Amino acid sequence: MTRQKEDLLKGTLDLLILKTLDLEPMHGWGIGERIKVFSGNTLTVPTGSLYPALQRLLRKGLIAAEWRTTDTNRRARYYKLTRAGRKQLREEQQSWARASLAVNQVLEASL
Repeated sequence: MTRQKEDLLKGTLDLLILKTLDLEPMHGWGIGERIKVFSGNTLTVPTGSLYPALQRLLRKGLIAAEWRTTDTNRRARYYKLTRAGRKQLREEQQSWARASLAVNQVLEASL
């Protein structure tokens, strides 16, 4: 992962995880893969960043977890959004929209 991608993820990883779990509950590896696929292979979430973020979101009550059996018959911890997580996702999406609009306005400015 390039430095630019790492910096982007540090500021948006929680948002990406919450959005991914808004679609359906899934295990950690699946979350990372879904982010990678949906970003057109532009964003790769390192395991060392993903699992601490999941733990942080669990502590905040934004996601919940339970053990399940995967399609390949392995036990994995599945994560899902809580009501508080859905609210936080909406707030973060609005914040992201405002910030990205502001950045685009600066980038498109001409004298």
